[in-house]
Amino acid sequence: MATSLVELRVLDGANLYFSRAAIKLTLDVSAIADAPAPAAKAYAQAIGLGATRPGRIGSGFRQRFAIRVVGHVVRRIAREAGIGRIGVRVRPEADVRRLVVAFPWAHEGRARALGTAIVDVLDAFGADDLTELIAAVGERVREEPPGNPPPTLRPKVPVVAVTGTNGKTTTSRMIAHIGRAAGLHVGWSSTDGVYFDGELVKYGDFSGPSGAGQVLSQPGIQLAVTETARGGILRRGIGVAYNDVSVVTNVTADHLGLGGIDTVDQLAEVKAVITQITRPRGWCVVNGDDPRTFAMRLGSPAKCWVFSRDPDSPSIRTVLDEGGRATTVLDGFVTVLDNARDPEPLLKVVDVPMTLSGLSHYNVENTLAAASAALGLGLPRAAVIEGLSTFAPNENNPGRMNMYSLRGFTVVIDLAHNEAGLEALLEIMNGVRPEGGRLMLALGSPGDRADDMVAALGAMGARATDRVAIGHKSDYLRGRPPEELEAVFREGAASVGVTDVPAFPTELAAAQALVAEARPGDVVAVMSLQHRASLDDWLRSEGATVDTPETLKSKVEKAQH
Repeated sequence: MATSLVELRVLDGANLYFSRAAIKLTLDVSAIADAPAPAAKAYAQAIGLGATRPGRIGSGFRQRFAIRVVGHVVRRIAREAGIGRIGVRVRPEADVRRLVVAFPWAHEGRARALGTAIVDVLDAFGADDLTELIAAVGERVREEPPGNPPPTLRPKVPVVAVTGTNGKTTTSRMIAHIGRAAGLHVGWSSTDGVYFDGELVKYGDFSGPSGAGQVLSQPGIQLAVTETARGGILRRGIGVAYNDVSVVTNVTADHLGLGGIDTVDQLAEVKAVITQITRPRGWCVVNGDDPRTFAMRLGSPAKCWVFSRDPDSPSIRTVLDEGGRATTVLDGFVTVLDNARDPEPLLKVVDVPMTLSGLSHYNVENTLAAASAALGLGLPRAAVIEGLSTFAPNENNPGRMNMYSLRGFTVVIDLAHNEAGLEALLEIMNGVRPEGGRLMLALGSPGDRADDMVAALGAMGARATDRVAIGHKSDYLRGRPPEELEAVFREGAASVGVTDVPAFPTELAAAQALVAEARPGDVVAVMSLQHRASLDDWLRSEGATVDTPETLKSKVEKAQH
């Protein structure tokens, strides 16, 4: 027999639906959506829902009708099972025959049983005597052994949670580096692995709840910094019950079309989860130049600390009037603003190596975010200044804007994997290119990105550079044939008049081909997700040297004259 259950997922912590552990059911409600109106109405009445209008088959009105029906089913079964009040969220999906229903849980066994009971009642659409069935499944839920409580951790040390589309890894690393400058033992989890006091403890993607657990289990830890990605929130929820500071860098189009998240607004809703579990006495650090991020302060119990490169930003005025704080750039200085005191300059932007002499606007924002979070934790001003001024791009931030000099030209390795990331990379390439130098780019993308995004990357790269090539990420194709990705990249490039776009099986091969063509003054950049270490080894073997902050400053100055 066909079932309405598409997926039953146990979320172990705060999630898109609740600020605590929840069960998420993805349901196919075709039986309700496609039934004649009299049958749909009869089912609603049989489960105890009063006067309702089902609407036309397959319509949005019918989907809203199904939302009411499913919510009522959950509450009816819960009452029969002896569960008093229960929070229920029912959400539509893009497909009018799909719904998501979620409810919080305190004991996994009983919660799973409730999920199964809901499905049983929905699967009985059109059956006789639903009242008896609801009573029976309610009894079954009541008699189910409770099972384990949620594994959500309650940290005993301060926690900073960082999320955003771009910049979250760099910002997390900067905060951890400042923590160490303050003399603390710092654990940090990210898409690259778990680190403790700067040493890799476990390699892999730990931007989900398991990463938080790994960090907090480190003996002697005094500060935890957790990079929190969209996927982990959707698949498992957040692994900690609360944080002391939350940081949201920005929200732009990325990973859309995955996990039921189809729009940037929906993506922002996912990212906002970390701000909703920030302690009231803590700080919610948000980007004041991103409207979706700035709005997150309204749903957070914490005070707001906004950051913006523009000291006259309306977002700064708003937050200061609300009693919050701000970090901005004032007369070239990273500066903290608070209506109750004088502006507090920390250090010059050009003295923060990660900003590439102030050239990288994105890394200026990451610097402002990291300073805000560290000060929000109560770390000393001197430690913030020391941490920001000693955080070196290549040494402390592998894979993000790493720059080399080789035979008179520049090579940049960066994780850029979406439009905002590529925009930031192109900004850097232009900023260090002397007059007469060419821009050369090795493009790439994971296989699960939407065609329109891949084509946009192709168009952006081809329009902004003198030479573009494709370097595949074989470990990240995710079942997609490389030839298919190539075709979409080339379609994007062709839309701006560029037709010569060679493709290579790896990032390294693409980089080697472009470097072989490069002349003094050129800038070669690689969008690298897979072969960062191999690229670094190969460049060094070719005689490349890592750019120091002084070298970068001189390149920027030369490019500006």
